[in-house]
Amino acid sequence: MIEYRNLRVALLGGGSVGAQVARLLLEQKEELANRVGASLELVGILVRDVDAERTVDLPRELFTTDAESLILGADVVIELMGGLEPARSYILMAINSGADVVTANKALLATHGPELFAAADQVGAQLNYEAAVAGAIPIVRPLRDSLGGDQVNRILGIVNGTTNFILDRMDTDGDTLEEALRLATDLGYAEADPTADIGGYDAAQKAAILASLAFHTNVPLESVYREGITSVTPAQIESARKAGYVVKLLAICERLVDAATGREGVSARVYPAMVHRSHPLASVHGANNAVFVEAEAAGSLMFYGAGAGGVETASAVLGDLVSLARRHIAGGPGVAASSHADLPVFSIDSITTRYAVTLEVTDEPGVLATLAGVFSDHGVSLALVEQSMTPAQPGTASNAAVSSTATLVIGTHEATEAALAATVKDLAGNKFVTNVASVLRVEGV
Repeated sequence: MIEYRNLRVALLGGGSVGAQVARLLLEQKEELANRVGASLELVGILVRDVDAERTVDLPRELFTTDAESLILGADVVIELMGGLEPARSYILMAINSGADVVTANKALLATHGPELFAAADQVGAQLNYEAAVAGAIPIVRPLRDSLGGDQVNRILGIVNGTTNFILDRMDTDGDTLEEALRLATDLGYAEADPTADIGGYDAAQKAAILASLAFHTNVPLESVYREGITSVTPAQIESARKAGYVVKLLAICERLVDAATGREGVSARVYPAMVHRSHPLASVHGANNAVFVEAEAAGSLMFYGAGAGGVETASAVLGDLVSLARRHIAGGPGVAASSHADLPVFSIDSITTRYAVTLEVTDEPGVLATLAGVFSDHGVSLALVEQSMTPAQPGTASNAAVSSTATLVIGTHEATEAALAATVKDLAGNKFVTNVASVLRVEGV
């Protein structure tokens, strides 16, 4: 029997992911040792209550509430607690003690990433975080390592399974957002408070991480433009379907060049957008995630799979653990996070994309020409116009004086966000427009 060096592994958090990580570490101990060249010994699991009921049967003696003793006695610390504190303090304690760290904490990395990476770099430790973005999908290591010699130009990501499930149900089954959210909650895809998901906060945290990694630039969470899906309506879904599109909540990270100054920068943003049904992202159904990467030399790549789930996310955590353990055995400093490019992060006003604007207007001669002029005044050119009539309802005394109304869906060519925003503002005040029903961006073209 081969004798292996022993590496002590501390696990912070015994929830759905942590319990699965612990189970796999114990069940696959021999196989993992053969892969790493060292025995991975789970020395403890930090929990709030050692007597709480668990979803996985684990040895009770592994549970502890003594964070400091557990962390300071470990070679590798896996943080799966979530939240900002005490997770931040525990990770800094681990790094400063010489331990390597694995985390799945997207909120912490999006908020305190530069501080944590700087601490790890200072002592030569490694901080891995594959599970922080898109669950089981390998995307962090491909961006950092496989595409390390390439230039990533754009990332389009479906990185929140709850919102993708909701929008998919609205598209395929005709559910309202409220009906789809109730089903997502019943199936365990949505939390009791779904704000982080449907408000786009979760996706924005992941966008900040992906943009920072892909563009070698610190992209703060507060620089990520965010819109959730709460205003998406069945009418928008149906209008998109008729035009050959599907609505998805996208995290978009993109290199840009400022047209006025010629300065290169980056954009990170999250919002619902129309994606043509021929695009690979359009076929991502249910609670799955996918990340579509456009690189200078490699071209277009897509990474697809489960974006959440205890055992699925545990797979990514263990992949990080094996990578760290091999480096620990080989010796040498960890791979530092790269922010050497230090590109500016542009506001949403700087982006250029296509739009679909839905207007409710009075049915009068000259309306279309007048509204086309509003778009033209702001340098936004029209690609298509679709019209449907809504006749006045009979049976009212004033019916003779009531005009019919029409719904116009206006598709644009590429325009800046600033130009489109100014156009919509003018449209809202136009005498022919009774309502600006929706504005959706068109991405992936």
